[in-house]
Amino acid sequence: MNRRTLLLGGTSLLFGATPSKKALVVVFLRGGVDGLAMVPPREAELERLRPSLFDAAPLKLDGSFDLHPSMSALLPLLEQKRLGVLHAVGQLKPSRSHFDAQDFLESGRAGEKGADGWLNRVLPALPKGAFTAVAVQNGVPYALQGAEAVVAFPALRDFRVAAGPAASFEQLYASAVDEALKVRGAEAFSGIEAAKGLAALEPKNGAAYPKGQLGRRLQDVVRLVHGDVGLKVAVTELGGFDTHLGQKLALGARLKEVAESLAAFATDLGERLSDVCVLTVTEFGRTARENGTRGTDHGTASAMFALGGAVKGGRVGGEWPGLKAAQLFEGRDLRVTLDVRSVLAEALTAHLEVSSESALPGVKPARVLFG
Repeated sequence: MNRRTLLLGGTSLLFGATPSKKALVVVFLRGGVDGLAMVPPREAELERLRPSLFDAAPLKLDGSFDLHPSMSALLPLLEQKRLGVLHAVGQLKPSRSHFDAQDFLESGRAGEKGADGWLNRVLPALPKGAFTAVAVQNGVPYALQGAEAVVAFPALRDFRVAAGPAASFEQLYASAVDEALKVRGAEAFSGIEAAKGLAALEPKNGAAYPKGQLGRRLQDVVRLVHGDVGLKVAVTELGGFDTHLGQKLALGARLKEVAESLAAFATDLGERLSDVCVLTVTEFGRTARENGTRGTDHGTASAMFALGGAVKGGRVGGEWPGLKAAQLFEGRDLRVTLDVRSVLAEALTAHLEVSSESALPGVKPARVLFG
């Protein structure tokens, strides 16, 4: 699929395509989100492990878990059972290196890297179109890199096209920017102008996005959904979760941005939220015990949110391993009891209704999100 085909396909899709029935949105929270702070368990052990980070006034989530106080924007979605939480989620072959852990997660191969990402491998099973798969960020993430062409743009008003084998980590973000559309003329003009037209769509249902990168990016995803361009897969990201020091202040601001962005996304979509499933992922969690600089170091398991679609909302799913010394992984981390790849496989099979085998070979879909 070359740029000419993409542009012409995009134009036809933008002006009269059948509305997309199902779409999967993956939000990568890079840096290693502290799931124990984001969704703290009601265990006395937590305060002992984290005396300066412990929050005595969290938001009540259910009988066993709470929610970080900066994430109050998510409470209505939890009450409406449109948002669910999975805990003790992670990789079965973990790494405490950001680069390796991110690559392993995005490759979809436990402890391995490869020439393509798990989301690119599922694209042959999805309807073909210019906007089937998009990355709303400064480049094409490893998860979407591979033989299938995808669209990437930091903002909808300036979309990019990238295709071919996966680049190295160092080339990852530069590659898509260098692939800026250089073609001009009538065929390019209509496609670009149509994309700019979508970029002008105002939020619906009184949605108010927060100032910040994630809100702007998710707003563009919603515009693609409302524009009925055939969107099936969207990926975006937010960094800043590597909280080695001064975690309480830094993490609170980041989690507030995540919560308010997801809440605005849901409000903007309205009834169409039933067709869109959002998953947040991260490369690893943080250590159960705080460090000497009132932060946490690289850990193993974390927590993730699932929004929309037919998710089992209003609850915390997964098997909780506990925080006592004997229950911690290597004596320091929350133990993984749920393979993140099995959750991704379930989203593919139960939500997008495609086989997950090519994307995540050998991974059995979990049964924790839907039904």
